[in-house]
Amino acid sequence: MLLLDEATSALDSYSEEVVQEALERVMVRRTSVIVAHRLSTIKNCHLIAVLDKGKVVEKGSHSSLLAKGPTGAYYSLINLQSRAHNST
Repeated sequence: MLLLDEATSALDSYSEEVVQEALERVMVRRTSVIVAHRLSTIKNCHLIAVLDKGKVVEKGSHSSLLAKGPTGAYYSLINLQSRAHNST
């Protein structure tokens, strides 16, 4: 089992991409638990759990969570991070 807690949080975008590619190779055929605020870190995960106030409010794949649209917690987080990234 591989446990990653904010593994790329202190990295710039380029370094994050390099580390993420390396981690994806290491995670092959391994159960991995990833804690992340940067949602780009988890978009390729098989199962994503969205927490709010310590409780799971949504779970599913990246695409299934996005399909819930603007009322979904994950969709809202993706939208918020996208707007923050585009404003810098």
